[in-house]
Amino acid sequence: MIDFVAVSKQLALDYGNALLIILLSAGLLKLLRMRSAVQSKSHRFRNQLMAIVLVLLTGLGLVLTLPMDSGTRGQLLTLMGLVFTAVLTLSSPTVAANAMAGFMLRSESKFSPGDFIQVETYFGRVTEQGLFHTEIQTEDRDLLSVPNLFLSSHPIKVVHADGTVVSAEVTLGYDIDHHLIEAMLLQAAEDASLEEPFVYVMDLGDYSVKYRVAGFLREVKQLLSARSLLRKKMMDRLHEQNIEIVSPAFMNQRQVKEEVIPERSFVIADNGTQPEPENLIFDKAERAQQLNELKESYAELKQELKSLDENGEKSKDETDVLKARKLRRLKALKRAISVLDEAGTETKKSRE
Repeated sequence: MIDFVAVSKQLALDYGNALLIILLSAGLLKLLRMRSAVQSKSHRFRNQLMAIVLVLLTGLGLVLTLPMDSGTRGQLLTLMGLVFTAVLTLSSPTVAANAMAGFMLRSESKFSPGDFIQVETYFGRVTEQGLFHTEIQTEDRDLLSVPNLFLSSHPIKVVHADGTVVSAEVTLGYDIDHHLIEAMLLQAAEDASLEEPFVYVMDLGDYSVKYRVAGFLREVKQLLSARSLLRKKMMDRLHEQNIEIVSPAFMNQRQVKEEVIPERSFVIADNGTQPEPENLIFDKAERAQQLNELKESYAELKQELKSLDENGEKSKDETDVLKARKLRRLKALKRAISVLDEAGTETKKSRE
């Protein structure tokens, strides 16, 4: 007769660990699904990654715990490795490439959910960063899924969370004094609640002049409204002065008699009092250049101190005085580098 008790004990010894691994894996997968249902979308990438790793570990654990000889176990492990490699390289290269691009984007942390980004013609706010795609909400409130491979292979413009520059362009005729136009455009930017406004002359066309007015917007969540408001205020200010807004293809024909250049009808203060927009636009690049120059000076000064210790050409008193002076400069450079590093870190934290 069959001893069912002995058979049950033997099956429990042989397959108990494998059954335990299956039950544990199923429980963890169910827990991940429950967490995904209550957590925000920003955690979905991590949950997807954990699920993939859990499935791989479960398969590996089953091979290691099932009762089989070492030769068969080795063949199964080799087969699993070949299948995994084939999935990554042969069966679905696009999926694997999107997954690797997702890892790269997450590790770089260039943007996060809630940020405004623009890639090629796509613009919107990030709503989700997944393993294979990134979801953005466009200006029409529609949801757009962009493959991570596309994001990693194209330039990404990320709007700073602590503020950005809002601008608009307009073309006006040559018969209007540019001082008057600049004053009206600056006033329009101030009416739109933009800080530190400035005006550029972008192009001198055949029939019209292209102007660009810009200003700093601190609250980036109102980016779309700020762009629209700036254009409205531009029209209001220009129309108040009876200035006609023309297109680049507009041709204004007139009979030229004597005077060609119009008389100046508006007087404005010296442009030297206006803020320099480059200090606002390229703040990070300027800080990076200053930090690089300070680090180079710091390295050169350390080398000079090292040479001063090695060469004993001067007297001990002169060497001590010179060394003390260079040490003070070295400490000052170190403090300056630390201040710039902290400023860059604070800017990055405020963006995140």
